[in-house]
Amino acid sequence: MPVRGGAPAGQPVIYDLVVVGASFAGLACARAAALGGSRVLVIDKKPGAGARLHTTGMIVKDAVDTIPWLRDVPSELVRRIEGVRLYAPNLRHVDLHAPGYYFWATDVPRLMQWMVGIVQAAGAEVRYGALFTSVRREREHDPWSVVLGTGETVLCHYIVGADGPHSRVAKALGLSQNRQFLFGVEHEYAQADLEPNYLHCFLDSQLAPGYIGWGFAGVGVTQIGLARRVNPGSRQGRVDLAAFLRKTEGRVTPRGAPTSIRAGMIPCGGRLPVVARARALLVGDAAGLVSPATAGGIHAALRYGEEAGEAVARFIAGKVADPAGWLPRQYPRFRIKRVVRAVFEWTQGDWTYNLLLRTRAMRRIGERVYFHSKGTPALRSGAGQG
Repeated sequence: MPVRGGAPAGQPVIYDLVVVGASFAGLACARAAALGGSRVLVIDKKPGAGARLHTTGMIVKDAVDTIPWLRDVPSELVRRIEGVRLYAPNLRHVDLHAPGYYFWATDVPRLMQWMVGIVQAAGAEVRYGALFTSVRREREHDPWSVVLGTGETVLCHYIVGADGPHSRVAKALGLSQNRQFLFGVEHEYAQADLEPNYLHCFLDSQLAPGYIGWGFAGVGVTQIGLARRVNPGSRQGRVDLAAFLRKTEGRVTPRGAPTSIRAGMIPCGGRLPVVARARALLVGDAAGLVSPATAGGIHAALRYGEEAGEAVARFIAGKVADPAGWLPRQYPRFRIKRVVRAVFEWTQGDWTYNLLLRTRAMRRIGERVYFHSKGTPALRSGAGQG
């Protein structure tokens, strides 16, 4: 019979937890579970930390405030941005500020490498180039058998799917899968002209239906991107980043060719209805834990990934019931942000936002979306420029 940890020679090891996916949610989960005393294996199909990224890597102040180990991130991996410059389709803009609020632009590849290091230091094993293909067990109390692309089988008492918006774990376990998406493309440039103290956000119903374009000075690069709502399987317009760059020239102007290109699907429907079954959980994008309003998911990935890891470790130690039965009730439902998305998609039109940009109502929406706050931020109007 397989045994947990420290198996005698010739007998397979049973991990306490296998985490599928080595991005923010998966690594936060693995670190917490390992610190809680569990034997943890993280598997990821990518060739290494920071490869094949699909995220801008923007981290909000709320995450830094509530996740203590983020304060240990080396300063050279982050750059602080304190304002949002919101542009109407006619390129008139308003500047938004909230006292004390900021965003972290990050060097995402190096940040992921740093995170893998702290996960390994906590005692977890991280294995890249390991494709999850299926999971099964004969009886309810048997260990899970996780089958990899090489044919290897890994045994575990618990499995967490943190493997992105098209989760293989969700499909294998019969859990809910994301159906509503944005598709985004982002370029990185070594040099670009833009005001560096702002996250520049552009409304345009033609180029970015259902979402926005953006640009900001990151860590040693400028990141410029565009995303739009898509419905898988239907014919829709493409993400035309070249047209976006032509339109925004003079506000956000890259120099030379991009040094890096990333693209991917972003779930925007909010938390999925069924994200757990006995001894199995989904976290991060796999669970739909992405803001429907901003498409930001790093904060929720880190927070609930960590909570899942802590809960699994306590369950393995016999201290709590299976978190599959209670932890998903603590996941955010994004009620207000789902309303914001519905209103945005219903009202989105260039003439609407050209007209409404400087109104108090529009500023309050911007405050809620960007600063996660009910208070009134300091506002500086630049709408007459451009």
